[in-house]
Parts: sequence; C-alpha cells; structure tokens
Amino acid sequence: MSTKGNIFVVSAASGTGKTSLLNKLTAQNPNVRLAISHTTRTKREDEVDGKHYYFVDTNTFEQMIGDGAFVEHARVHNQYYGTSTQEIERLRQSDFDVILEIDVQGAEQIRKLLPESIGIFILPPSWEVLEQRLNQRGTENPDSIALRLKNSRYEIEQASLFDYLVVNDDLQQAVDNVNHIILASRFRQTNNADALISLLQSR
Repeated sequence: MSTKGNIFVVSAASGTGKTSLLNKLTAQNPNVRLAISHTTRTKREDEVDGKHYYFVDTNTFEQMIGDGAFVEHARVHNQYYGTSTQEIERLRQSDFDVILEIDVQGAEQIRKLLPESIGIFILPPSWEVLEQRLNQRGTENPDSIALRLKNSRYEIEQASLFDYLVVNDDLQQAVDNVNHIILASRFRQTNNADALISLLQSR
C-alpha cells in the first residue's frame, strides 16, 4: 500500500450536484478527505469557514498567489478559488486519498503540476436537469444562473480531458461509482511498487 494518498481532481459544471456527491462520499469512506479550498466568494448561510472553504478577501488571496501558496488557482464567476500546497501535503502525509473539488481551469493546472493525479468529471444526466438543479438551489439570482449555464457548455466540453466520467443521475449510484474508482486506484502498480520489489528481492 502506498505511503501517500492519491490525489483525485473532481470537476463538474455548476448544478451537477458535485458537492452533494462528495459530501456523501467522504461520509461513507473514512480514508478520503476533501482538500479545503480558499475562495473570495461570499459565504452562504449554511457554510462554515474552515470546513467548506477558507473564506478570504481579494487582497489576502492575491497576496497568497504572490507567495506561491497555491498548487492551483483560478478566477471563476468573478471570484477567486484556489487550493494550497500545504493543504494537500498535510492530508497525503497521513495516507488519506485527497480530493480536489475544483473547476476545469484548476484541473488543467493540476494535470501539469501533478501528472500522477487522477481526474474524475461529474456529468449531469441532461441539460434540463442541470438548469432545474440550479434553480432549485435558491442561492443564486437569475443573472448568476444565466452566467453559470452559459459557462457550463465550455466546462462540460473539457470532460474528455479527465480519466473518468461519472453521470450523477442517482446520487447514491454516483457515489458508489466514484468510490470504486478511488478504491481501484489504490492498487495501481505505481502505488505498490515497493511491495513488488521487496517480494522479488526476498529470494
């Protein structure tokens, strides 16, 4: 078994249900942790700083960019989002599999910097369902929903760059499918090379 956890990059278009899926996944799999991202967007009523995001102002975020604190960062829907190197390593050193819940821009950065990472893209079952889910949130105004729908086609077009595609039609089934990917990845040859070498050298 690996001495460090795997890194999974999970992306989706807004409204696909990615956050609900990952919350359910981490509740069911104690070996998986979500890397908490920094963001400049306004905290929603049900969100907790340090649990859902690290909420910071624009000046603080830009200072962190200058300090090289982020393994990836992007400006999405007019707000900054980023994942710090320190957050990832803290979890990996404890042998947790780490999920980076990030947009497609951030995912592209991760592929370049961390080529060993594993990409999973969550698809909606249809455009109609995607729009319905955005409206049901009750947290977005009409202009924000329109912007997210406009951006969603570009985001979904990037799905072909990911290693795995999972359709979120039935939530529990989607959770199970992502969990299978995570568990199978623990048995990749690169993760267990030490065990193989030790066996071969023992005789």
